[in-house]
Amino acid sequence: MTHPAQPIVLHRFTLSGHSHRAELFLSLLGLPVTPLDVDLLGGQHKTPAYLAMNCFGQVPVIQDGDVTVADSNAILVYLARRYGAAHWLPTDPATEAQVQRWLSVAAGQVAYGPCAARLITVFGMSFHADEVIARAHALFAIMEKELAGRPWLVAGDQPTIADVANYTYIAHCPEGNVSLDAYPAIRAWLARVEALPGFFPMPVSAAGLRA
Repeated sequence: MTHPAQPIVLHRFTLSGHSHRAELFLSLLGLPVTPLDVDLLGGQHKTPAYLAMNCFGQVPVIQDGDVTVADSNAILVYLARRYGAAHWLPTDPATEAQVQRWLSVAAGQVAYGPCAARLITVFGMSFHADEVIARAHALFAIMEKELAGRPWLVAGDQPTIADVANYTYIAHCPEGNVSLDAYPAIRAWLARVEALPGFFPMPVSAAGLRA
């Protein structure tokens, strides 16, 4: 595996699950990183300098030499192709399509379910709790069946970036009052991710079921 000539700069917010996706994968790949905390409360993400890196004003952003990549899932794709072993983002069309399917889940059902539930309790955002918690459980019912028959989200015996993309908000969903008690296959999958060499945890917030 190649390594960058200089550390990759990661613009992050440590309690952001989106930021954690990038930081987790950088750690799993064993890449050198210079983390820079973005002052979201102070509006740093809306400054011209930051918007020049990410026009949507979001974290995370990475800078790898003269390459700048914004969006957590895009960062996973970039890092997998640039520095990762082949299993992280397989190139055969059918398996790559499976990975993309789960990246879409991370950006869709996860973002509007367990992620949104946590945004209510940790950041005080104004989603309807019952609605987003119900979305989380609807998603988890499907994932439980999928993971009952295989170790990772994509068929095969090794993880992909699909697992990285979906891990954080599901692992931390109890902070948003979403219980994982009814989903043993999901809990076993989370444990497999956490057992990977180089795993890097996101800080736990004392909120929701973890208050």
